[in-house]
Amino acid sequence: MLTALFVVIGYLSGSITWGYWLVRVLRHEDIRTRGSGNVGATNVWRVYGRKLGLPAVLLDTAKGFVPVFVATRVAGHDAGALTGAAAMLGHWRPLFLKFQKGGKMVATAGGSFLGLAPIVGGLGAGVWLLVFGLTRYASVASITSALSLPLWSWLLGYPWPVTVFAGAAGLAVVVLHRANIKRLVRGEEARFSRPAASP
Repeated sequence: MLTALFVVIGYLSGSITWGYWLVRVLRHEDIRTRGSGNVGATNVWRVYGRKLGLPAVLLDTAKGFVPVFVATRVAGHDAGALTGAAAMLGHWRPLFLKFQKGGKMVATAGGSFLGLAPIVGGLGAGVWLLVFGLTRYASVASITSALSLPLWSWLLGYPWPVTVFAGAAGLAVVVLHRANIKRLVRGEEARFSRPAASP
């Protein structure tokens, strides 16, 4: 029963699409009509720059971290992993946007692992920063970082629910980046140069 409660809380937390709500409240616009149309932090950063992009990243990370951290401490790694999966699902198909298309779950996954297995989450974040710094492709950094999670979990000897969740999360991130992968193959994927100036 306790685990089920945490799963529900995780989903509801994940359903708060901060990229959408920050833009809606502060700019009175719908981020789904700008840039790539995605509600995730990357699109917010591309369109509005770091003033809205950075808060979106931090809040999307926090909405995975907080419920997973509490669930893991109270009910163990099994509950934490399920809560993290629920938070990611909420970000992908958010209740508060009537289950319409959400984001690609990268920041929420990162936050979930910081709450569930902090060293795994920290190493995943390090991989993201390294790959992004070398390539300037957010998509490549996200895919590489996500795929590294099960490896770190296994090498560090975390319980099997953590490693299974890491593998599932990595696969989910790759699947949601299918269009990015196709653009990368065609040489059409956009690099980050510098944060866009706020319009």
